[in-house]
Amino acid sequence: MILLVKWVLFALAIMFTAWLVPGIEVDGFKSALLVVVIMALINIFIKPLVILLTLPINFLTLGLFIFVINALLLILLAKVAPGFEVDGFLSAFLGSIIISFLGALISSIEFSA
Repeated sequence: MILLVKWVLFALAIMFTAWLVPGIEVDGFKSALLVVVIMALINIFIKPLVILLTLPINFLTLGLFIFVINALLLILLAKVAPGFEVDGFLSAFLGSIIISFLGALISSIEFSA
């Protein structure tokens, strides 16, 4: 049940980001739910490999290059997920910052039974 609630909250975060950032569009709530699933798969399988490959530049920038990685992965997500569009790098950059912030808030939510 907790997983379902967090999935819906992440979808609402995607829709909020699309509303807030010009250049990011989501067709509807069903598309946002699908985007969350695909984003989770990208974060599980692709992101660790990209972070490992870019470790030297990430080290030199004191970890700030992770924002660029997140933006590029958001552009990849837009290419793969139907009903989700990102117009450019700046939109992806701003969107990834907002999604990361909201995701951290959602992940920190503790549910008690």
